[in-house]
Amino acid sequence: MSEPQVTIVVVPRERFSYTSQSLGSIYENTHFPFKLVYVDGNSPAHIKQYLKKQAEQKGFQLLRYENYLTPNRSRNIGLSCVNTKYVVFIDNDVLVKPGWLEALVQCAEETGAWVVGPLCLEGQDFKTVHMVGGTSIFKEKGNRRWLVEKRPFMKLPLEKVASQLQRQATEILELHCIFARTETFDMLGKLDENLMSMGEESDFCMTVINAGKLIYVEPDSVISYVPPPPLVWSDLPFYFVRWSGAWCKKSVNHFKIKWNLTEDSPTLKHYEEFVEKHRYLAYQASQKNLKYFVKRTFLALLYKVMNWRASTIL
Repeated sequence: MSEPQVTIVVVPRERFSYTSQSLGSIYENTHFPFKLVYVDGNSPAHIKQYLKKQAEQKGFQLLRYENYLTPNRSRNIGLSCVNTKYVVFIDNDVLVKPGWLEALVQCAEETGAWVVGPLCLEGQDFKTVHMVGGTSIFKEKGNRRWLVEKRPFMKLPLEKVASQLQRQATEILELHCIFARTETFDMLGKLDENLMSMGEESDFCMTVINAGKLIYVEPDSVISYVPPPPLVWSDLPFYFVRWSGAWCKKSVNHFKIKWNLTEDSPTLKHYEEFVEKHRYLAYQASQKNLKYFVKRTFLALLYKVMNWRASTIL
């Protein structure tokens, strides 16, 4: 039997409580040969034990770290273990549909694309579009330089737009799930770890485009990102670090300088608003567990502690 051409690298996105559903979906619905590397960045004890047991049963490589990891750091750790022609980075809160991996491989081989993204839906029901490609446009006026991104069909019901979706070149994909030729990273280097919480997908895709390589979106490959709520209590420490002001600030400043953007670039403003929105999702998600005052006081204190902790990881 020939060696697999693809290594799937699973990384933590923002929580750990969806680990078993996501990993189970990959093994249940992936029938194309693959290797799997799982990067575990300080998951709580019960998830740690679950992953250890699953690694023993299924034979995948488990890389356990006793500290929280940024997404790009996790991807680079996993990438260092890849020796196949292709690599897939997938977050630990993603579900997949049968045929998803075959479609990505076929698209890459038929188009010559270096990077391919699936139709990324949102939610457990696979009914809402989250991401299916888009455009990145630099706009310059005087001494102002903006980056404006457009992502068609986002948040629309799949049934209303399915007939319009087709394989095509694109300028941007999201890193919930992304497929690439491994040689991409030999040529361009690893993912930028200075982008700790925002800007990773835009940075990676623009780097590939600037190198003259093709990026495609393949709607025959279907996955779904499952965002919180719910958030369980053991999710909160990592969640607050992941969406901390410290990680966001460093990411935004680095992205701004790297791509020569001015402070008022819409993309930079979006990053800050996005992080703020996610940060307070934890307050809303835990409202059922504590009375409002106690909950908000506790979580505000936890956020301050974890934001300080995040700043020490910089």
